[in-house]
Amino acid sequence: MSKAKAAVQKPKMHSFKILGRLLKYLFHYYKGRLIAVFICIAMTAAAGISSSVFMNLILEQVIEPLIGTDRVPPVSWAEVADSVFYIIGGMGLMYIVALCASVFYNQTMAVVTQGFLRSVRDDMFAEMQALPIRYFDTHTHGDIMSVYTNDTDALRQLISMSIPQVFYSIVAAVTLLVIMLLNSIWLLLVVLLGVVIMALVAKAVGGRSAKYFIRQQEIIGKTEGYIEEMMGGQKVIKVFCHEEQAKRDFDKINDELCDASDKANAYGNILMPAVMNIGHLMFVVTAIVAGLFILFNVRNFTVTGWGEVFSVEMVGLVAVFLNMSRQFSLNIGQVSMQINSVVMGLAGAARIFELLDEKPEADDGYVTLVNANIAEDGTITESKERTGKWAWRHPHQADGSVTYTELKGDIRLFDVDFGYVPNKIVLHNVSIYAKPGQKIAFVGATGAGKTTITNLLNRFYDIADGKIRYDGININKIKKADLRRSMGIVLQDTNLFTGTIMENIRYGKLDATDEECIEAAKLANAHDFITRLPEGYNTVLRHEAANLSQGQRQLISIARAAVADPPVMILDEATSSIDTRTEALVQKGMDALMKGRTVFVIAHRLSTIQNSDAIMVLDHGRIIERGSHDQLIAQRGTYYQLYTGAFELE
Repeated sequence: MSKAKAAVQKPKMHSFKILGRLLKYLFHYYKGRLIAVFICIAMTAAAGISSSVFMNLILEQVIEPLIGTDRVPPVSWAEVADSVFYIIGGMGLMYIVALCASVFYNQTMAVVTQGFLRSVRDDMFAEMQALPIRYFDTHTHGDIMSVYTNDTDALRQLISMSIPQVFYSIVAAVTLLVIMLLNSIWLLLVVLLGVVIMALVAKAVGGRSAKYFIRQQEIIGKTEGYIEEMMGGQKVIKVFCHEEQAKRDFDKINDELCDASDKANAYGNILMPAVMNIGHLMFVVTAIVAGLFILFNVRNFTVTGWGEVFSVEMVGLVAVFLNMSRQFSLNIGQVSMQINSVVMGLAGAARIFELLDEKPEADDGYVTLVNANIAEDGTITESKERTGKWAWRHPHQADGSVTYTELKGDIRLFDVDFGYVPNKIVLHNVSIYAKPGQKIAFVGATGAGKTTITNLLNRFYDIADGKIRYDGININKIKKADLRRSMGIVLQDTNLFTGTIMENIRYGKLDATDEECIEAAKLANAHDFITRLPEGYNTVLRHEAANLSQGQRQLISIARAAVADPPVMILDEATSSIDTRTEALVQKGMDALMKGRTVFVIAHRLSTIQNSDAIMVLDHGRIIERGSHDQLIAQRGTYYQLYTGAFELE
């Protein structure tokens, strides 16, 4: 089956829903710490705007009493000194508390951010293990990797910096708004007019910036997917001299990324200067309006009611208000600076949630595989200890009874139809009967449906029609993990993992002893070449065992299947990557491995399946011939043509 490279499009979540879900997710893990962080941020914000408050106090309690006004009679220097001492002392104490709060919340956010990202990656990986094979067939691996790297990094920026900064700015802005309400509503209206203009500019410019930042995140995933594909196919690229075309294709994707990034950063870099300059204009306009109020003796108005008439004596109040308006615009500018990081973080969070929201592989099976004791009369009892014998535990929902069926490896397909996509059937009316210990072989042209049948046996995909019975039990009733545990599989494409050879063999049975792994390697005829390696079984494999030949990698995968010791084996071109001499050695081990087991073999080398109990010849998803080797040769049909070389398989 060819992989579909384009992921299925899904409806996008709204940004506020993503943010709400993200915060809920955060509070789930770090509720207490986050509450403490927000309190500390509020304290730091309060200290940040305290300069305006203290300036007002100095004006009212120091300058005006010292020079004397109509409202305040002059006082002595001693009284002024006392006021200055208390004001400076209060300022110092507040800044010390703010410093401690700032250190605490920054340190705490570092711990929260990294701990949260660790939990997110754990959750994503756990969810990925539960996804069906279909998901990986319809998503490029590089794009999936991008979720773990680029999207989580964007999320880190959002959590560690953007959210605290936005909260800080909002707290400071709201506090300044309240203070300005207490000072002058008239001047506040001028400030709010500037804020409205800021908001309109932020919406226009920030909206365009957000669109391109989201596009940038998507193309980064596409770029990584292409690079991953090219790295995996470097030999093919060089063999077919495809380097120039590969570069042209990459340049096209890279140009898309450059264009999206260029526009995103262009709009993003415009936003902050635009907002800040509007703030500067707002400061100037506020100062002009205040001057006009003083010139024309306009009566002040606050939330407490009508105040004094603007006069020269209120220049200090105007100065304090102008300072607060500057701080207010600065905080609005700080919020606008975080728009890009917020957008990128939310885009990353959306892709992460899309992965977490993927529907896991459905499994409504209730028949499980258990260790069993089998008496001479055939009575089966369940055992908690490993007995070397297995049975299917089948609870019956009708009456609550439980029956046990010995695991023998009897697999039968009845009139099975299947298609990878609806309305496109690739298997038609397939019926196969494999008794315990039989060897069933599948042959046919590429795309005939051979591998598809083995995918159905493992329930990587579910059939559209018909039935598959395993030891007389419908496999839909068997839990998938137990079904797959009862089957061993050796694929044409070997998959070895970073680790020692011993660990890779033990992958088939995690509690296997070293002696069991070595016996499995001997069975697969891998022992000799392993012992000739510098570190023997402790040789570390990296980069998909690039230091081993394809044949050696295949021998290790055969040993991995052998150590699992399952009653059913699926060999999908297991010896295709092994040379003729090695194949002769492996075949002997394979025969020993297959002894007493039900075996399904997909083979293009027909010499390896002559001793099969039954050979199924497939063509376009239908079984067109079946029988033993001799029977099919005698029929002089398709199998005869394949065997004698009248036409060639892939």
